[in-house]
Amino acid sequence: MTRFYLAFAIALTLAITAMAASAANTPLSGFIALSYHNVEDSNPDQSFVGLTTEKLVAQLSWLQGNGYLPVTIDDLLAARDGGKPLPDRAVLLTFDDGYASFYTRVLPILQAFRFPAVLALVGAWMEGGPDTAVPYSSDKRGAPAPLEAVQFGDKTVSRDVFLTWDQVREIAASGLVEIASHSYDSHHGSLANPQGNSQPDVTTRRFDPLTGGSESDAEERRRLHADSARMALKIESQTGKRPRVMVWPYGEHSEKAISIAAANGMPITFTLVDGAATVDRLSAVPRHLVSPDPGLGKFVSALRSFGEASPVRVVHVDLDYVYDPDPAQQERNVGRLVQRIHDMQISTVFLQAFADPTGDGLVREVYFANRLLPMRADLFDRVSWQLRTRARVKVFAWMPVLAFDFGDAAVAVLAWNAQTGSAEPDARTYRRLSPFDPEARRKILMLYEDLARYTPFEGLLFHDDALLSDFEDASPAALAAYARAGLPGSIGAIRTDPEMMRRWTRLKTDTLLDFTTELAARTRQYRTPLATARNIYALPVLDPRSEEWFAQDFDRFLETYDYTAIMAMPSMEKVPAKEAEAWLRRLVAIVAARPHGLKRTIFELQAVDWGTGPRDKHIKVPTETLARQMRLLSRLGALNFGYYPDDFVTGHPDERRLHRDFSLQAYPFLR
Repeated sequence: MTRFYLAFAIALTLAITAMAASAANTPLSGFIALSYHNVEDSNPDQSFVGLTTEKLVAQLSWLQGNGYLPVTIDDLLAARDGGKPLPDRAVLLTFDDGYASFYTRVLPILQAFRFPAVLALVGAWMEGGPDTAVPYSSDKRGAPAPLEAVQFGDKTVSRDVFLTWDQVREIAASGLVEIASHSYDSHHGSLANPQGNSQPDVTTRRFDPLTGGSESDAEERRRLHADSARMALKIESQTGKRPRVMVWPYGEHSEKAISIAAANGMPITFTLVDGAATVDRLSAVPRHLVSPDPGLGKFVSALRSFGEASPVRVVHVDLDYVYDPDPAQQERNVGRLVQRIHDMQISTVFLQAFADPTGDGLVREVYFANRLLPMRADLFDRVSWQLRTRARVKVFAWMPVLAFDFGDAAVAVLAWNAQTGSAEPDARTYRRLSPFDPEARRKILMLYEDLARYTPFEGLLFHDDALLSDFEDASPAALAAYARAGLPGSIGAIRTDPEMMRRWTRLKTDTLLDFTTELAARTRQYRTPLATARNIYALPVLDPRSEEWFAQDFDRFLETYDYTAIMAMPSMEKVPAKEAEAWLRRLVAIVAARPHGLKRTIFELQAVDWGTGPRDKHIKVPTETLARQMRLLSRLGALNFGYYPDDFVTGHPDERRLHRDFSLQAYPFLR
């Protein structure tokens, strides 16, 4: 494309878009970061996340014509440090992978507009002469990439697809472009599990099929540090300036990786999490991936939707249904599950990470590698990755908070018996470890850490076992904690005084909230960003006085977690069928009365009636009942809902009959 044509195209597009309606402002001290990749004149190859030159010009013209002002890394740092604030509609342009088209097509366009940008380079792809081939791993739809799939997977491309260092030096000398690291040689997948999944190298403990084990924490850290340091030194040696920015391959990152980048002089890092960014959080900047070759209408629509809450449609999946001692049958089960979730066209799966084949709620085995409990099967990693990359859903690791059996003398939750004055486990609820016992907390934190180390997921769902009744906890560790808080040393004494009861209940509520927050923080060392959700029974929502029966407070949940998952299950709560609709109406009305209540609440319906005998004899809730309840929730304004459990083996509920009321394909047109 000639420079004359570029100038003509720019002028023409500016004239067309000058009168376009403006989009919403970015937040105060906020900006929008856009992620571009390769640019071609026609038929852009989506294995390179291609965009046509004409559409790039149109998009930049629209930004200019509608008051958006491109900013630099220096502008972001100045605004963060109290200097000149960002303009109302600040936008940062970034270009990933270091394609040669940046020099031949993008740079002339940036110079014509006088727009600054960030260019992220992969060192290994720039080695060798013009006739060499480069092992290349692409993601044409955004992170995470399904690296093992043929149509997306690793392939070999010509070296001249990428920039030369001579071109990079000329680009840097333009004064418009910040050179960033995109890793030296981490833009590829690494073997992650025995089933052969290849997952993003930066966040994967490399699995060794010869030993059957994964690299250690220290080995992973050394590998990441060596790669980060090598690319930083390479850019400095070639351009004379050390990079300040790290752009994560596939957008995948962790707090550990962020700290390593910062130690190598790159405290600013970029992800592929969608949404608006703020200058006070430059360690993991969200970006909007401009893909696949969108027209101007779709591009503008994406900008206008920043900050809007997307509806959540969620299915609870028990890995106990997927597990099979026959590996071949288990793999067929995985395929059936993934296909079913794909066909549903939903957003989220709450995926069981623990084994509970007897249904008693006490965890003795898990589905991931760890240091504390037997692994029933290395299954969570496989299923989570397949769901994320094949069904394109977000996966929340569904984990208990306290109901673990580590096979030792860890302090358990005990209930005070008013008749005998003794302390004993309450047979009516889960067996749990005391959240007041430091050793129990230490082990549970280790288990969550191992889950995050070895498996990919975007969120945590804290199970409904995180509760303490109005007679719990009477364990020695708990009584000692009460005494430190200035409460009497016995539950009997506490229960005689309403004010003491209030303080005691709040202490237990706070303890559970603080512990789940600590669990999330430990998990975020390895999985970032990480959303959180916590189950809550319906009664604490319907009757706040019941907090003392559960140590659960709905308003505090809304403040603490990204989502509160209410078990909106009428039959579980013994609500007569003829009153179920009125019960749901009341529940939604209470949630809607809270600020952001509907945005941050997920209503979980039940697909099985558990009050009907043994697990294999439970009566299935008819698909028509679930569909009717979903239509009601939608009419009442509920944004987020789902159901538990899903039985992919028998196909219950019937996905085809549920699709109209559950799938995001139908939202918001069909109600």
